[in-house]
Amino acid sequence: MPKKTISSRKGRFIKLAGMTASVAGRYASDRVKSVFKSDDNAALSKRETYSKMAGDVVDTLGELKGAVMKIGQIASQTQDLLPKEFSEALVKLQKEAPPVEFSIIKAQIELQLGAPLDELYSRFDEEPHAAASIGQVHRACTKQGQEVVVKVQYPGVAESCDSDLKQLRLALKLGGLLKMPKESVDALFAEIRDRLHEELDYNNEAANIAMFQSFHDKHPKILIPSVIEDLSNRHILTMEYLPGDDIQALKREQYTQDQINQLGERLFEVMAEQLFDFKQIHGDPHPGNFAFRKDGSVIVYDFGCIKTLKHEVLAAYKDAIVASLAEDYDALDDALIRLGARVESKPSP
Repeated sequence: MPKKTISSRKGRFIKLAGMTASVAGRYASDRVKSVFKSDDNAALSKRETYSKMAGDVVDTLGELKGAVMKIGQIASQTQDLLPKEFSEALVKLQKEAPPVEFSIIKAQIELQLGAPLDELYSRFDEEPHAAASIGQVHRACTKQGQEVVVKVQYPGVAESCDSDLKQLRLALKLGGLLKMPKESVDALFAEIRDRLHEELDYNNEAANIAMFQSFHDKHPKILIPSVIEDLSNRHILTMEYLPGDDIQALKREQYTQDQINQLGERLFEVMAEQLFDFKQIHGDPHPGNFAFRKDGSVIVYDFGCIKTLKHEVLAAYKDAIVASLAEDYDALDDALIRLGARVESKPSP
């Protein structure tokens, strides 16, 4: 069911503060009770507490969307950031988020593009095509008859990004949930903040799309939707509609093994070229940002998060690959430290 989103910074802070208090309270209570329990019972109680805390966090992040939901999605894919119970619960955030009420989406488009919706598009579907952490996508048709998708940023998300991240980190700290060394957490949150600021600027994404279209021009089977510039700005992005099958369709009853192999090889080749040739990579490569066709075409969506790689990072990646192939684990460990995947002063897992 569509929901209203909390767009004011004060409202988001109050919601996150309540979550923080709940998480911290559960953690403190469990710590006190564990003193009077056997090791086995204390471990069981801790897992139960983590599960309850995870439920509180997932519900709050899913409701607020924005930066905090993006962190939850990242954490669900990372096994060494949070306890297992949290990683498992946060997987819910990888699925399509509950959509925001259409009245909010309509008002945001009209505010940003400066005209009534029916003057901007000949058709605009109220039912969302997809809903994500920082925006919602709707199918539409331009006045010229072109089928498009319109990516609408939720109101208030950009303005609350930094304060949301600070409050979420506090909640994780007070809940005793962060398993990584402080220096790794610092680097992770700084990187996420920088990438989110880029992702929240749809003008930046439009520029990224043009840049990657040019780079992939030599790959006729790599398709990237073009931007409709006069229906786009910092918070609204209108793009041509390029349909394809999602990753679940790649089951053998729909795609042959040869087709699957061809698509896999194409994805590997493209990502390797981005990394070592273009030196810029599509920074959000989760399954929802790709679609596939039986003719071997791969459609790539969402260029809000792009990472430009420094020379020393590329060198470390190359060294890690060479060391892995040679089974030189000391050299591999050195490369992982240089990449920031392992902290030198801490033992390897």
